[in-house]
Parts: sequence; structure tokens; C-alpha cells
Amino acid sequence: MNLSPCTITDAKRFIARWHRHNRPPVSALFALALEHNGEIIGVAMVGRPVARGLQDGRTVEVTRACTKPDAPKGAVSKLYSLCDRAAKALGWSGCVTYTLATESGASLRGAGWQMEMELPPRKGWDTPSRRRGALPLLDDERNVDGVAKCRWRSPCLP
Repeated sequence: MNLSPCTITDAKRFIARWHRHNRPPVSALFALALEHNGEIIGVAMVGRPVARGLQDGRTVEVTRACTKPDAPKGAVSKLYSLCDRAAKALGWSGCVTYTLATESGASLRGAGWQMEMELPPRKGWDTPSRRRGALPLLDDERNVDGVAKCRWRSPCLP
């Protein structure tokens, strides 16, 4: 498995096709792809942290990591490692990302990331200080707003 260049547009298309429960993020700072036997088997998108408290100008968030169902074992771990290395090479201190609490986090542990905290289910994006309507779900999309999540931190961050 090797790193392959990827545009943000191509990563969004891949995620729209293959991600289990989320649509592609609206934007990103960069994207990368993972190639195996001449075929793109996974992509990741990295952007500014969604949580305002983490927007310190030194941290980025892996907002999506996605592989095809038949990707070789270890492909997702490789994507997370590549994201962390790319972020450091571009000057960021490191990365955070989130998983659903029901997911094992094995790929992140395999990449050396550590679970930083568990977060309770969010009631949605609408808050008194920032009003937002609910986004319509895609035909095959699950609503993950009401699900507990875990925040993970890459090994290079303090």
C-alpha cells in the first residue's frame, strides 16, 4: 500500500460512494489517497478541527478516513499514519479525530493514536448562539448526532 496524490474533489467522491455513515466534509486543508495494486482503496480528508476549542492554529482534524470494503487489513491504520506524517511535514503539531463510541478504534491504536476522551451524544448542531436547521439524511446515511463519540489524538501531540 502506497501514498497517492488525491484532490479534495476526488476524495469527496470516494467518500460519498464508500463511507459507511457520513457524507463528505464540506471542505478540507488537504486530502490523500492510499493505493494498492494500482487501485485507490482509501482516502482521508484533513481540515481544521470542528470543535472551536481545538482550533489553536497548530492542530488539524482527520475529518474522514474511508476505505473500500475489500481493502487489505491495516489500510485504515496506514491512512491515519499518513495523515499524521503529512500534517507534521506541513508544519502542524498533529491531528485529532473522532470515532463512534461503538467502534473499536483498532485502526487508530494500530497507528499509535491514543483515545483522549469519550464525549456524550450531541443533540444536534443547533445552539442558541448559532442557530442551524437539521441536515436532511441521504438515502443510506445514519444520523450520528445522537451517538456518543471518542476523540483520539495522534502520537506527536503533547
